[in-house]
Amino acid sequence: MSLLPELRYPTVTEVVSAARALAATRPGLCTLRQVGVSRAGRPLHLLSVGRARPAVLVVAGAHANEQTGGPTLLALAERVVHERALRADTSWHFLLCADPDGTSLHVTPAPRSLFDYHLGFFRPAGPEQPEWSPAVLPPDRLPPETVALTGVIDEVRPYLQASLHGTDLGGSWVQLTKDVPGLAEPFAKSAAELNIPVETGASDAAGWPASGPGVHVMPAPGVEAAYPSMPDDARHSTWHHVHRYGGLTAVVEVPMWASDLVDDPAPHPAPAAALLRLADRLIRDACQVERVLTESLPRLEGVEGPLLRAVRWALELVPGLAADWAHTPPADTTRAYIGSVDAFGRRLPLRSAAMLLRVLQQRGDRAAPRLERLVATWSSSFERRFRARWVPLEHQVEHQSRTVVAAALHARDRAM
Repeated sequence: MSLLPELRYPTVTEVVSAARALAATRPGLCTLRQVGVSRAGRPLHLLSVGRARPAVLVVAGAHANEQTGGPTLLALAERVVHERALRADTSWHFLLCADPDGTSLHVTPAPRSLFDYHLGFFRPAGPEQPEWSPAVLPPDRLPPETVALTGVIDEVRPYLQASLHGTDLGGSWVQLTKDVPGLAEPFAKSAAELNIPVETGASDAAGWPASGPGVHVMPAPGVEAAYPSMPDDARHSTWHHVHRYGGLTAVVEVPMWASDLVDDPAPHPAPAAALLRLADRLIRDACQVERVLTESLPRLEGVEGPLLRAVRWALELVPGLAADWAHTPPADTTRAYIGSVDAFGRRLPLRSAAMLLRVLQQRGDRAAPRLERLVATWSSSFERRFRARWVPLEHQVEHQSRTVVAAALHARDRAM
């Protein structure tokens, strides 16, 4: 049966309703229960299939703007229910949305272009992201979403946690907290069949060892990060919480729009010079957003909220990140890596501008039209530079689902 429309990303309410309907078809096998509440009082739901002790935990909605996770989670749950072999000796647990508050603020369920996508964009500041907050906050200040997620991990003790992520424009890649031998082959095969490029030099995994193209393994604690200025170290996130039970986390990224420019392993002719240019552009673009913010602040007196906090947080990252690119040796020298950094450098100021635009539009501020033109210009430039092509939603879901299943099967062999 089809649980969701094919051409639109579902809301959290729709995901919960679909999970409830699925659980109702197999009440002896499935349970749906509340495992916590968000800061705004929204419930966090866990769908469980089976009761075996070896367990897989699948987490959707950790980043508000990464929308593929919800439909992928439902597709996986339906597959597990109908394929006895997947649940013969393994229970599967699905956290339907780790950040329902943030997800409610990202309002582009059917984006037609990057500009359309950014008009409703939201991604919270790092301390407000459930998976990342332990990397930047003390334990007594963690948000309730993080407490709920770690509580589920403590309860089910998964040998694999699969965290469903995505990117607006680029390719697909996997980040592992421990290696999963054998995963690279089915991952690459799935991407090729569905015409999704593999992001072989993902800037999110800069300097990490790779067990295959696009499959990156997190360095051990103590290894210096490629971007020293970044405040959030993945090794302190909830991804590592499963290690206390002998498990590992696989973060599976899929693109909404694909670009073959991030799938080129050829050496870049001048990587250090390219990074210096990208650092300069990042500073210039961020300064444009900063100027609009500074000019508007007197008219925004008394205005506060997650959008404005996210704008400030993202802009605060820029000076340190630009310095990392300009003054440290390149973590990778391939064209794919430089392309991934190029995309990251466009993304940060564009997202800041888009969220600030939403704040200004809500107030009817006179700076809004000028900022909207900037968001439109940057979105179009991003699309043209990377020759963006839409990845059908069903292909995004299928590739992410296949990769999670492959990770579960190979990680189980590793754990035994």
